[in-house]
Amino acid sequence: MSTHARRLLAAAILLGLAAAAGANWPGFRGPHGDGVSPDRGLPVKWNATENVVWKTKLPGPGTSSPIVWGDRVFLTCDTGRADARKGDVAKVRRHLLCVDRKSGEILWQVDVPAKLPENDYNRYLQEHGYASSTPATDGERVYVFFGRTGVLAFDFAGKQLWHTEVGKYLNSWGSAASLVLYKNLVIVNASVENAALIALDKKTGERVWRAGGIRDCWSTPLLVEVAGGKQELVLNTPGIMFGFDPEKGTKLWECEGITTSTPTSSPVAKDGVIYIMGASMEGSRAVLALRAGGRGEVSKTHILWRRKGGTNHTSPLLYNGRLYYVSGLVTCLKADTGAPVFEERLYEARMEYDSPVAAEGRIYIFTRKSGAYVLAAGDKLEVLAHNELGDRSTFNASPAVSGGQLFVRSDTYLYCLGMKR
Repeated sequence: MSTHARRLLAAAILLGLAAAAGANWPGFRGPHGDGVSPDRGLPVKWNATENVVWKTKLPGPGTSSPIVWGDRVFLTCDTGRADARKGDVAKVRRHLLCVDRKSGEILWQVDVPAKLPENDYNRYLQEHGYASSTPATDGERVYVFFGRTGVLAFDFAGKQLWHTEVGKYLNSWGSAASLVLYKNLVIVNASVENAALIALDKKTGERVWRAGGIRDCWSTPLLVEVAGGKQELVLNTPGIMFGFDPEKGTKLWECEGITTSTPTSSPVAKDGVIYIMGASMEGSRAVLALRAGGRGEVSKTHILWRRKGGTNHTSPLLYNGRLYYVSGLVTCLKADTGAPVFEERLYEARMEYDSPVAAEGRIYIFTRKSGAYVLAAGDKLEVLAHNELGDRSTFNASPAVSGGQLFVRSDTYLYCLGMKR
């Protein structure tokens, strides 16, 4: 085979891999946990009738994000909040739904009763409820995390394969961290339930390792590529950033993080650099960049930059050398230095939970009550569209991107936006 032919074959393979990566959205914020998609052909404008492929009524609310594998969309929600509000938490149920991506038809629904005592229905749970953790799939099984009730695995027909409890403790904020899959492991941030990171065997649900000493946090762990083709598992916790060996659960390093008692923002990373942000209850905010791959205490050697700013509940977006985050304001920083590029008001917001996604040079932002914005990714605020779907439901979840379509859920509906496949 000639050199030219080999290059053409390599290019074709890379294009095929990119297409495959764009086809599935297997977990929170996509294949790499960063909200960035190689997809093309996503819609820029939509409304109640334009570019809505289908709209499906859900059996209950939730703040977990949808995930997509092939022609199936998976999503969790909960019911029984009204009963819990009256003190009857025994009627709380979580539900895993499998939806046909072409038609929006619910193919099957699994109902999971809450392990009691469950959290009471309080003002915090009014915000996000009992289904906040995004499922994960490897194309063979679907894994869900329901806090004190535990982690469950199902096949693609909805049959339960195993159920493992990961802790007995409760927190008035409930549970929210999403699952991460690594090789043969399901990794869960069970800091609320067990003060630990826990890894379970994908096939059996048996515990493989436990890394203890983790204070309550709601951040989803992230796998970060480091030198030598290896990966580290990083977690944003109160005041400390940790790096672990994902295979064994061994702590590799720790670093001074963001001062907050409720870290919920998940990190993003590229080229071995991790970006985190957060805010304290007193109002102080910070954004931090640090290099992975260290050993021991690395605060004096691996922090690249720190600046005021950031939000606590949404996660940042790293795209084309820029770090973006949204809280009514849109802020853009240079990723290498943290230098500000712009910060402008986009809409009025009290609290947001949706994290932005990016594809094809555009940024997609779904807000709780102010519709969705499509921005041109760049060094100035350029609004390409402001879209409304015409209902009064609340959007608290980040969208999934797959096959040129957006899948977004509210507390009432699941939508597929784009062109029909």
